[in-house]
Amino acid sequence: MITNQGLLNQSKPSEHEPTNQRRRAFIGGALAALLASPGRVKAEETDVPSDPFILLLKGLYQSVPVGQGPKSNLGLTTVNLSNGMFSKTQIYPVFGIPDNKDEDKHDGKAIGTFYVGGGLCAYDLPGGAIAMRFTGGGFTPHLDGMGGQYDEGTFELTILEATGVYSAFKGGHNHMVDRLHQLVAGPIFGGFPSSGYVEFCFCIISQYPFP
Repeated sequence: MITNQGLLNQSKPSEHEPTNQRRRAFIGGALAALLASPGRVKAEETDVPSDPFILLLKGLYQSVPVGQGPKSNLGLTTVNLSNGMFSKTQIYPVFGIPDNKDEDKHDGKAIGTFYVGGGLCAYDLPGGAIAMRFTGGGFTPHLDGMGGQYDEGTFELTILEATGVYSAFKGGHNHMVDRLHQLVAGPIFGGFPSSGYVEFCFCIISQYPFP
């Protein structure tokens, strides 16, 4: 996931670090249980997503030129996706999303578009849209041995707005586990997105409003 320079101090320790560590351990365990257990609970046979549901952001980021954001701004009022500050990549289902109720029949196709910029982001999904604000987290870079680097880290987000089948998630939380491939090594987000940034980020989205 990408943020602007002023949003996050990428390796700065937090006074809440012990709480964050417990939270990450809990969420990591929950994610492992959801994905690994053969008896995991699936979303009911409706268009409503499960709580939590999990998405994968994957693919090369592309800029969204001024005035060329999605039609009607996805019905969102807390973000402006046509202001020239946003970039986009694709969204894939992992668990509990309306187009992927039966994970055993997942066809590997993208189901939506992720937009990010200026400390905000938006998800264009089947049955609705979600807008969020980044509230914490950061990256640690690791050279990839091919002239680029992997920027790895976790992020916390608050859900500002949610429409359609996601409306119950307004005020909830998103925990991101991110491995962003920066194709040209250097300062994180240097030349973003034109120098090449390939996303691979799991998003665990829940109705619970984490502090």
